[in-house]
Amino acid sequence: MDKHKVKRQRIDRICEGIRSPILNGPMPTRPLVALLDGRDCTVEMPILKDVATVAFCDAQSTQEIHEKVLNEAVGALMYHTISLSREDLEKFKALRIIIRIGSGYDNIDIKSAAELGIAVCNIPSSSVEETADSTLCHILNLYRRVTWLHQAMREGNRACSVEQIREVAGGAARIRGETLGIIGLGRVGQAVALRAKAFGFNVIFYDPYLPDGVERSLGLQRMGTLQDLLIHSDCITLHCSLNEHNHHLINDFTIKQMRQGCFLVNTARGGLVDEKAIAQALKEGRIRGAALDVHESEPFSFSQGPLKDAPNLICTPHTAWYSEQASIESREEAAKEIRRAISGPIPDALRNCVNKEYLLAAAQWSGMEPAASHGELNGAAGYRSVKGEMPSKGKKACAVLNCLEFLQEPTSMILQ
Repeated sequence: MDKHKVKRQRIDRICEGIRSPILNGPMPTRPLVALLDGRDCTVEMPILKDVATVAFCDAQSTQEIHEKVLNEAVGALMYHTISLSREDLEKFKALRIIIRIGSGYDNIDIKSAAELGIAVCNIPSSSVEETADSTLCHILNLYRRVTWLHQAMREGNRACSVEQIREVAGGAARIRGETLGIIGLGRVGQAVALRAKAFGFNVIFYDPYLPDGVERSLGLQRMGTLQDLLIHSDCITLHCSLNEHNHHLINDFTIKQMRQGCFLVNTARGGLVDEKAIAQALKEGRIRGAALDVHESEPFSFSQGPLKDAPNLICTPHTAWYSEQASIESREEAAKEIRRAISGPIPDALRNCVNKEYLLAAAQWSGMEPAASHGELNGAAGYRSVKGEMPSKGKKACAVLNCLEFLQEPTSMILQ
């Protein structure tokens, strides 16, 4: 057989399953862009109205997404309430780019996306201040017992005498001189460190991916191992994204390495913490208190799961990231990234492509120069998170809205 024919057949096998036309080529004249797990596109439309048609799906799984979006959408915007495994990604026939409106992207199988020719981007600058502020709020709450004092007053306990105050505020501690241990010194971790120093914390951190010298520039103390950080911390806060290497980073074994009576705060990802182990440690007093904004199963419910009867626990519903300003800014940046994808080459035109190394390894990108790799604990690539499939409520109607028409008539086109 002619060697060129053999080579051609080999290339065809490699490219099998990769959508055509070539992804680095021009997109359709007016591509369809879909917001998968939301229904408000008023921020995105002014940015995209002259280059794309925007759809919103308000879905919780791909089963609820209309066929028009699955067949025609070249761009997708999404929050953290929907997951895209390889099986989910394969349902999209024309998809070129996914924008995660936020920093974490463990709910997307980014390696499989690249193998299917889909670029994945995040908005890493969104909500840095909000998440850091929320983290400090939780830390201060644990130290100063504000939630429990408030609850006592709601229940009629005014705690007038010193003895009553001691009973209600038992466990309250002075902050100055305490050691705060930060796991993952990315953007949010650094923001937390700077805030914590102002309150008098001695701040240490563990992050094996940061280059030497970062600790000196920030005036922090670096721990060589996770065990060193656990042993020396009075309060531990997590600021790393979820990947296959750190799932249940906080578990029964690592809890036993912590100081007796340590505090724990998690505003990063729920899967970093083994909730059964945390609940048991709280009951036994090995952990003095915990504040969790993220949970293994979301939306979180106190009535279900291992944390339902755990003492000294504060839980919030994955809202540490939120402020009105941050929400609008992250949506604007997401829409701008979509616009760059439509008007320029993928992935070169993109600012925050998190699976670029996988795209460059794919056959159709082989002629492009790989970008420099900057390893971060916040977002190790390749983690595949597949939540249990939620029961379908029947396909929700995806309202496909022409941006120009939307400004005049909110329900210009509804797909049944």
